[in-house]
Amino acid sequence: MLRVVARDGVLVPDEKAVLPGRGAWVHDTDSCLTAALRRRAFGRALRVSSPLETADIDARTD
Repeated sequence: MLRVVARDGVLVPDEKAVLPGRGAWVHDTDSCLTAALRRRAFGRALRVSSPLETADIDARTD
């Protein structure tokens, strides 16, 4: 499982699960990450109303 947090409007993978704030857990597989990004699930899970930059998470799915 991979924890993802929002830091200054950017989705950041929290591999050690130590970053402060609300986090969202997702399977660390390409299919799960892609589905979560496509469905915009991170914004809802993290309770963020503004759009999030997803470049760091997109890089993990390549």
